[in-house]
Amino acid sequence: MNEYFPTVVQVIPLDNFHVQVFFDDGKVVDYDVTEDLKTALFEPLRKIEKFKDACTVMNGTLAWDISGNWDETDCIDIDPFTIYEMKGINHMIA
Repeated sequence: MNEYFPTVVQVIPLDNFHVQVFFDDGKVVDYDVTEDLKTALFEPLRKIEKFKDACTVMNGTLAWDISGNWDETDCIDIDPFTIYEMKGINHMIA
């Protein structure tokens, strides 16, 4: 059995609380975080500066490094399968 496990290779946080998420197979997803921001878990990211500064790739998925110490126990991450199942977007890399 050769099941594909989606791996995030790059993320670009945008000013509208969206993140462009790039996968290792070339798929790109525009992940809208606005609904997540309504939850208590995402409260630290409600300021756009923190949202953008903490956004990163950690363990092959979209994550926010809350502490700034690359501590896997102090981050918010999104299951890569959840993101991968979303509709992809066309993205031109310059």
